Amino acid sequence: MKKAGLILIAALLVILSACSGSNSAGSGGDKKKTIVMGTSADYPPFESVDTVHGNKIVGFDIDMAKYITNQLGYKLEIKNQDFNGLIAALNSKKVDFVMAGMVNTPDREKQVDFSQVYYPDYQVVLTKNKNIKSLQDLKGKKVGVQLGTTQETLAVKLNKTIPMHIQRWDKLNEMTEAMRAGRLDAVITVSSVAYGYTSKDKSLKQFKAIVGGKTQFDPISVAFPKNSKLKAQFNKVLKKMDKTGKTDELAKKWIVNQ
Repeated sequence: MKKAGLILIAALLVILSACSGSNSAGSGGDKKKTIVMGTSADYPPFESVDTVHGNKIVGFDIDMAKYITNQLGYKLEIKNQDFNGLIAALNSKKVDFVMAGMVNTPDREKQVDFSQVYYPDYQVVLTKNKNIKSLQDLKGKKVGVQLGTTQETLAVKLNKTIPMHIQRWDKLNEMTEAMRAGRLDAVITVSSVAYGYTSKDKSLKQFKAIVGGKTQFDPISVAFPKNSKLKAQFNKVLKKMDKTGKTDELAKKWIVNQ
């Protein structure tokens, strides 16, 4: 009986060990913390909806976020919404971080924290009007800007010396379609985004926004809630990506070689 009891105990231990191993592997997967990214998927090549392949959100920011979160051991969830509500989503803890071609500005720094710059871009005017060749030519024209962007800030600044009819929109792609239909004369955006349109539509052109002899640059960064521990974690990976050439690799995939 003693021997049979020992055999039974041993068998039970083997079964428990096997179950424990199975649960451990499963719980390891389950314990992988989900991290939520806020974005506005109307801003190619940074983020857009791929209607050809199941309406997936794709782009430079998406690949960057997937790489960073994978390196940090997080499971990534992406929430799509209007750009002008992204900072509020951060502060209300609906998302953990934002990657949406967002520029680090003094006003935004008062509300959120930013990572190091991961892509430097510059502001341009996108138009199909052959008579619009400089910022001065925007006088009296209907100019579209996306709500809550640095382009909106630039347009308001320019409006003081170059009176124009500023129209604020939630989505950049809708502005571009309005311009094609003649309801807007021009759109202020960034060079990488404008290139995505001009490379596919030869009737569109772009030129740099130069104010006071200076090109208006846009340092694009990741946004976090104030005092988020994620900032240091992301910066560590971003620095490594710069050194290894991973950032350049993704930029060539989405931006340089459009």
